[in-house]
Formats: sequence, C-alpha cells, structure tokens
Amino acid sequence: MNTRIPFLYTSLLYICAFVLFLEWLYPVQEIGDVTNLTVFILYTLFCFSLSMLDVKWWISFPLKGIGMLVIIDALFVPASFLSGAWFERVSMEIGFNVHALFSQQWFELTSMFRSVLFLIMIWMLSYLLYYWFIVMKRIFVFILLTFIYLSVLDTFTTYDADAAIVRTFVVSFVALGMTNFLKMIDGESLRFSWFKKAPMWAVPLAVMVMFAVLVGYAAPKFDPQWPDPVPFIRSAADNAGGPGAGSAIQKVGYGNDDSRLGGGFVQDYSVIFQAVAKNDHYWRVETKDVYTGKGWEKSSEPSFKPQQNGNISLETFQNSVETEQWTDTVSFQGDKSLKKLVYPYGIKQAEMPKDLTLLLDSTYGEIRPERNGEAANPAKYSVTYEKPSFAIDKLREVRGGNSDLPEGLQERYTQLPASLPDRVGELAEEITSDDDNRYDKARSIETYFGRSGFTYQIKNVPVPKEDQDYVDQFLFDSQKGYCDNYSTSMVVMLRSLDIPARWVKGFTSGEVIQSGDSTDDYDVYEITNANAHSWVEAYFPGSGWVPFEPTQGFSNLADFHMNIDETEQDDAPDAPETETPENQPEETPEEDTTKDTTPEKESNSASFDINWWYVLAGAGVLLLFSFIVYKMRFRWKTAYLFRKLQRNNDAKTFQEAYHYLLKVLSHQRLAKKPDQTLREFSKQIDSRYNTDAMNQLTRNYERMLYKNELNLDPADELPELWKQLMRQITT
Repeated sequence: MNTRIPFLYTSLLYICAFVLFLEWLYPVQEIGDVTNLTVFILYTLFCFSLSMLDVKWWISFPLKGIGMLVIIDALFVPASFLSGAWFERVSMEIGFNVHALFSQQWFELTSMFRSVLFLIMIWMLSYLLYYWFIVMKRIFVFILLTFIYLSVLDTFTTYDADAAIVRTFVVSFVALGMTNFLKMIDGESLRFSWFKKAPMWAVPLAVMVMFAVLVGYAAPKFDPQWPDPVPFIRSAADNAGGPGAGSAIQKVGYGNDDSRLGGGFVQDYSVIFQAVAKNDHYWRVETKDVYTGKGWEKSSEPSFKPQQNGNISLETFQNSVETEQWTDTVSFQGDKSLKKLVYPYGIKQAEMPKDLTLLLDSTYGEIRPERNGEAANPAKYSVTYEKPSFAIDKLREVRGGNSDLPEGLQERYTQLPASLPDRVGELAEEITSDDDNRYDKARSIETYFGRSGFTYQIKNVPVPKEDQDYVDQFLFDSQKGYCDNYSTSMVVMLRSLDIPARWVKGFTSGEVIQSGDSTDDYDVYEITNANAHSWVEAYFPGSGWVPFEPTQGFSNLADFHMNIDETEQDDAPDAPETETPENQPEETPEEDTTKDTTPEKESNSASFDINWWYVLAGAGVLLLFSFIVYKMRFRWKTAYLFRKLQRNNDAKTFQEAYHYLLKVLSHQRLAKKPDQTLREFSKQIDSRYNTDAMNQLTRNYERMLYKNELNLDPADELPELWKQLMRQITT
C-alpha cells in the first residue's frame, strides 16, 4: 500500500508557507533602506520552487548560488558578468567587508555585502520552511511569530498591517487545516488512496475559512474595551520629568531659528523641490557653531561675498580627498522658497538665471541668491560638484593633535557653555575609551545611540526645563527624539573631547519617483519638508570636514572607502619618501594619488584579496563538506552496517543493525509506540512499505532476544532484506 501524500497537497501547503514568508518581506521596503524588493521576492520564489520540486541538493545548491550571483551582478557590479573586472570588483568587496568584520567595524559593511547576507537568509529559510511545513508539519510557531511580527510593526512603525493580518489569518487557517488533515492520514495509515487523492476534503475547509472571514468582516464590532497602552506608556514617560517636561514646540520642515530646540513636531510631506541626480547625497544649506545649552546660534553675522560667473569658492574638504564630478538639476515646486541655495558637498559651480547673483558666506556655508539686491529663490538651477569619498585609513591617522588646524578653527568649533553638566563629557570619554584615533572616536559616538536603546520619535518629545541642558536631558533622561537631538548631542560630545565639530542643516536625498532606464542614467528625487534634517561634521587635518550621521534610522549619505594597501606601501623599504607622511602633510596626498595607479599598488591589493579569497573558499568547501556529510549520514551508516552484516553475520552485528533500523524509522516519524509489540509494529511498517522484510527481520530479532538462538536465517538473506528495507525508508 502506498501512503505517500500526493505532490499536489504538499505543494499547496508549501505555497501557504511562501505566502506567509512574503508577509515578512513586504514591510522591509517601508521600514528599511531597500529599493529593489521585487528582486528579492523573485529570488524567494526561485528558492521556494526548487525546494517544492524536491530538487536534489547537488543541483539546487549551485542553482541558488548562481541566482544569487546574477542578482548581485545586476544590482551592484557594472562590469560584464564573470569578466576579469567583475572578479576584481567582487574580490575587492569581499576583502573590504571581511576586513571590516574582523575589525568589528559593522557600520562599514557595504550594500552589496548586506544584500548577500539577506539573500543567504532567504536561501536558508526556504529550506527551513520546507522542513517545518512538509516534513515535520509543525507550523503553528511560525504562524504565531508572523502575527507577532506584523502586530509589532503595525504598532510601532509606519507600516499598516491591517490587510496583511487578514491575509495571514486566511492562509494560516488553510495551512493549519491541511497540516492536521495530512497528519491524520499519516498517523492512521488510511487505506483509501482514492480519498487522499480526491479534492473533496478541501471543500468544507475552504467554506469554513471563507465563512469565518466574512463573519469577522461583516459582524458588528464593539469599541475597544481597554485603552491603547502605547500612548499611555509614552505619556507616562513624557511626564516623568515633572511639569512642562512633555510640552511640545510644533514646527514643520526647515526652519531658521534654532536657538531653542526640543519638543515634537507635525510632519509635513509637501514637496519642496525635485532633483535630477545620479546618487543619494545630503543637500546642504548652512552650519552653526555656538551651542548655548538650549539650541544653536551663529557666533557672528554672516559675511557674504559675491561669486563670479556662478563659480563657488567653498571648500568643506581638502584636495587630497578623492572625488568624482557630477551635475545635478534642482527644480523648486510651486511657491516653495528657502531664499538659500541647497547644494551637495563639493559644489564648484551653479548655473542660475542670468538676472541672479550668488553670494557666499564661507564661514557657515550659506549661499544666497539675490535679484536686484533682494533675496530670491530660482525656480530651477544646476549644480556641478565634486562628490567626495573619504579614505578611512587616512582619517584614522589623525590622533589627538590640533597643531596644524587653520587659525581660529579650534577655538570656534570646540566651544561649549560653562553650564554643560560634567557627565556629558564623562560619557563621551567612556564611549571612546578604547579608541586611539579621531575617526574611531567619532564612529563610536555616532553608533552609541543605536546600541544603547535610544528611540527615534517626533511626537511627545520633551522640551528641556529652564534648568536643564538640551543635550544632557536627551542623553540621560528622555533618550528619545529626532535628528536635532542626535546631531546636537554628537557635536557636543565630540567638542568635549577637544575634537572640532559643527552642526549642519539641510535635507536628506528624498525619495526616487522616477528611475533611469540604465545604471548610467540619472534618477528623479522628490524632497519634501519631511526630509529636512540636521547632521554632524567633524574636522580632520589633511581631509577637512567629514559628515557623520548619528540619528537612529538614518544612514550616512557620504562615501567612505578603505585604501587597504596604503599602509603596506608606506612601510615598504623601497618607499622611504612615504614612511613619515606626518612630516609632509601637504605633499603626500598627491604622491599617494599617483601611486594608486602603479602596478605595485595593484599587485599588493590583489595579494590581499587572494588571501581572503582562499580563506572564504576554504570556509565554503568546509561548509559544503559538512552539509554533504549531514545529508548523507543515514546512507553511509547503512552501507557500513550492510558490509558488517555480510562479513559478520552474528547476533551482535544483527542486533546493532536492527536497532539502527528502529532509529531511522523514528527519525521518519514512524517510531514504535510504547503499547505496541514488535510483531504489531513490524506489520505496520510492512503495510506502509508493501513488503514483508520487517516481519522477517523482527522474527529473527525475537529468536535471538528471547530464545537466545544465535543461528539466524542464511547469511545471504538477512543483509539483503535489511538493506532493501533501509533503502525504501531513506529514499
């Protein structure tokens, strides 16, 4: 009798697993930084299809790997697939990310590497869900986790999970019904094969599901009998600081007065401008340098100077920083006007209407368009800029000295009010106690908020009382707020460490509303009032002002890279001129840039990447070997015991083989029940596999066990019977 569950029913059950897993993927695009969710969904479908078709592992494994490589190539690698340049780019990515992993610099992991990890997770879960749904038929825990996941996202994020919860309910009801029905068929070993192949059993299940959904949708519903606990918790936290702690200053979008920060604000999604741009980047407007304990002010009135022919002489970073030139176009919408230029880092020129004049205040980075002496805002203009990419290894060369700073910079950008509580500086010292250079100190402060329970929040944000410092109140009392709280706190903590830092205002890159047809095309971004933002700049001698992004939920839009072999070149005996770059701060950047194109540089880089490639390849081979051993463990043990039975057809060997047979049956969910005799159990197994082998093996086992008879059936029969039955069970 064949009791194998038809493929149609297992496929329907696995499709339910696929639909439930999609409910985990859909919110990622809204709550995370994912712009190509469709690609990941297609890869999920590909992996689930291979598992559903029960493709052999030695076929599905390379197929899934090739699919992952194709996706990575399409999203991140511009070179031809599997070309020399392709392998060079991928090996560089591997080398950089593995170096970041071993250095525990998690924030330096690239988008390509994070995408690979995400794809590997999808790969693994496609197999795990097949095991849970089809093999084990234990799906309740996954369904429960799905409901919890959606409920948490619906409560604490912007994701609306109403429809998702209904879909999950319907699919879960169907999956649970199918699972229990198929388990009943398996457990009872029903003989009516026509019953298991007929679809009639699914009709009442579908009717029950639809009836439950319709009743739940149409039936009258009571109002909530319990108040929503989330607002209560937030309100209690806001009022914990006493009267006035929960008061709010309502503000929307970009503002000019930052003298008193704090309080929540109402978000505004009205469009300010659109930009045709090639990359995500900050849109800078101005900086401020004086922290008062309540907010930010400027230490002096701006001093504007006319800029000739649209050329902008604003330097936020030095010439030693690697750059790439781009041109973006900005179009303001409707009557929106800032009376200030929004521009990317590295702006060199702005093409404006001829009747406009550009004035620049280089101290605060503010660019003001004027028409006939009056502040104006052009409806459309283009900006040409040098997009910087900061070398992390060069930034790490900056230790504690500030002797080579421009005049007045140290005093201006390390200013702090005398009323600042000492514990702010003590916290900064504690956070950076393990760091020996300026960059790592800045990164430690930047990532401190994310690992210390701080919450991004725009509503019910407390305003500091008169005797409270804005930063101190955020760091030690509320620990919730938005960009102004995070950026101001980081600037103040950097300054307490004697690191020059300033507060920057502008906009984030906005949302892509129209993508280019190819990787070389520009995208159209839409920037709203909700994209108004503040961040941090810290000064590094030899590089200039470097942006940092401490706000929870935001990522730094500046580019960073690692010159992996630069240190090796500096220490090489045949390059004495670069052994002491600190003695030649103005000349070494140009020399280093030249050396980046030399064969020696390429050779050293290749050597580093090949070493890491060997490590990764060895780890991959080891994982593959372990996987093969695990999947083939029953077959190898079966072959070993079969040969042992052939050589030694004695009672001890047969007992070992029979016990192993029982173990394998138990693994296949066919364990002997406590109240069953061996004879009854053997009949059940023979009935399932349409054989008489289990009965014969059991009869010999009982003769050996109860009658102490060591003369078994002929040696050429028992091993073959045992082997054939084992093959039926494990196939």
